[in-house]
Order: sequence, then C-alpha cells, then structure tokens
Amino acid sequence: MKCIFMKNHILEFHLEKMARVLGVCRSGFYAFLHRGQSIRERESQKLLQEIQLIHKASRCTYGSPRVHKKLQQQGNQCSRKRVARLMKQASIQAKMRKKWKTTTRSSKNSMIIAPNHLNQRFTTTAPNRNWVSDISYIETKEGWSYVAIVLDLFSRKIVGLSMGDRLHTELVTNALQQALYHRPIGKNLLHHSDRGCQYTSKEFREMTAQHGIVLSMSVQGRCYDNAVAENFFHTLKTEHVHLNYFLTRESAKTSIFEYIEVFYNRQRAHSSIGYLSPEEFERFWENKNMPPRSERVI
Repeated sequence: MKCIFMKNHILEFHLEKMARVLGVCRSGFYAFLHRGQSIRERESQKLLQEIQLIHKASRCTYGSPRVHKKLQQQGNQCSRKRVARLMKQASIQAKMRKKWKTTTRSSKNSMIIAPNHLNQRFTTTAPNRNWVSDISYIETKEGWSYVAIVLDLFSRKIVGLSMGDRLHTELVTNALQQALYHRPIGKNLLHHSDRGCQYTSKEFREMTAQHGIVLSMSVQGRCYDNAVAENFFHTLKTEHVHLNYFLTRESAKTSIFEYIEVFYNRQRAHSSIGYLSPEEFERFWENKNMPPRSERVI
C-alpha cells in the first residue's frame, strides 16, 4: 500500500522524500512499478473506488463504520479495519465541524412541568408511540433562526419541523401540528421535551390535551433525558449547518429542510436502526407487519 501511495502522489511529492518518510527503498519502489499490482492491490483499488462513491453519496459525512455497513449491504464482505485503512490512506474522512451551542430558557413554574415518563427509554417497538422534541438556534447574517423538531423514537425520523425568526410557542405548536397532520396516532402517544417555556405554555398543553397526547419532560439539569433530540441537532449542525454560511433566514430554512427531508430521513444511515435510513426502517417494519391481502380491510 505504501508503494501504491507513492505511485499515486509521485507528481505531488519528491520521490526520495516519500521513500524516506514511508521507509521504502527506491529500488523496491521501481521493482513494484515493473511487476505491476498484485491481486490484493487491485482489489484494494476497486474497493477504494466503491468507498469514494459511498462517501460522496453521503455528502462526505460518513466515517468508516457507516461506509463499511454500506459496503456490506452491497454484498462486499470486507473488514472494517481494511475500510478504515484505505480511507485513511486516501485522506477520506467524515466532514464535520463542531461549534458552540445555545440552550433554551426553562419554565420557572413547577406546577405545569410534566413528569419524566420517558425516563431515557429511547427504544420502542412501533411508530407513533414515543415522540421527542427540541429547539435549537441557527446563525445567519440576518440574525438567529430557530428550529423546532419532532422525532419518532422508533425510526429516528423527523416527523415535524418548524422554523422561524422568533422563539415563540408557535414554533413548537407548528412542528407538532405538522407531525399530527402526516402521522396517524393512537391513544397515549408520549411526547417528551425539555422544560422550555414553549413546551410548558398554555397553548401547547391545550393542543396536546386535545389530541390525547401524554406530556413528558426532562429532569432539570439532566441533558441525557432528551439525548436523542439533542443528538439530532448535533448531527444537523456538524454535518450541515456549520459547513455552510447563510446570508438570510430563508436560505437557512430552505437548506435545512432539504437536508432533513431529502438526506436525513431518506438516505442517511443510522447506526441505532441497523444502518438503514428512517424511511427504509419504517418500510421494512410495515412490510413485515402488514397482514396478508385476504385479511386487509378495504
């Protein structure tokens, strides 16, 4: 692999320097050039091409674990260590950037704070049983833009999304309304959030009560109680927001909507659901649990 690297970068770096740094003698390198590549080396070159395609399709956000899973799904039975080694040699890595995070303001009225019914149980056996919600801030040249989401814990799919330039209760009610419009819910749907004043507002509590939704809220100072929603915003920001510069709130809104609806919900591999996308995971569940045609209600 060292000789392959030297061959691929011979026009960029001096041959003698590469040989010294990599510990390869020049005569051995020239012998490699004359004898051609081994079967293993040709396989590695082909595998690297497939890795590059997967990485590009992921918008350059996949590291070796997700790339390895995608290769396995395509029928390529290579080891994760080999994938990681090839990616490192080709300088292929997950594109992300970390940045400072702002948090919302909690309600001071303990009488309207719901118990923590979820209690960090982040898995469920069917869709539309447990939803989690959160708010975050997006910086634009025009000022802050605010994003509220509703996420289904079953598939990690974003089922409700709302964006605006003010941190009002309407932001979270719109996100929930969108989720309710697109998803059929049964009795005792659990909605978990932090203790932000938007979630403890009269308007939000009346809306959830009207639909029979049970409210659950995190314990004060325990961020892990809403870890899945927090993790989504970490992913959104490191993979997308912090890699872009938004001149206007409208451009941020369009870009974030496209990332969530086109990539996150339908394409991005999620480790918690077997490296499938939320859409794929729900479709797989529906096909598995769909009754035979003769038993379906017309």
